[in-house]
Amino acid sequence: MPAYDVDFREAMIPSPTEQGLAKESSRRLARYLNREVEQPLRVRIQEDSADSEIVVIPAAAFRLLNDVLTQMAQGNSVMLIPVNAELTTQQAADLLNVSRPYLVELLEKQAIPHRKVGTHRRILAHDVMNFKQAIDEKRLKTLDELAKQAQELNLGY
Repeated sequence: MPAYDVDFREAMIPSPTEQGLAKESSRRLARYLNREVEQPLRVRIQEDSADSEIVVIPAAAFRLLNDVLTQMAQGNSVMLIPVNAELTTQQAADLLNVSRPYLVELLEKQAIPHRKVGTHRRILAHDVMNFKQAIDEKRLKTLDELAKQAQELNLGY
């Protein structure tokens, strides 16, 4: 499996015009997401002066599209990474927002599963995201404990 060829630092930030379009599109599409039935949705695509075409989109992809539009409306760049994509150490470090040497240290401590291809390490995207989720949960738990202690000590938080 080849390494995923993307530089996370090159993700494009949506322009103000794109943010506005994304906000309006997301708002309009959201009403179709509240359905109980997970049936595919039909979307009509039409360029300014061209004939229209109907595209059938799975409900899960439609939800993902709406999530992308919501993030764009907030000015965030969005990147999709297949969960089975293999990342280089630099790509994984960029995704975690840590230095590459620190990531290598985590790999050597077996904190994140990986494999070696020759002298290069490869990490599955879902393993990186699982690690990130676990760290985020640990941080939130610690913050909750600190907030509880601050309240018990009447520190005004």
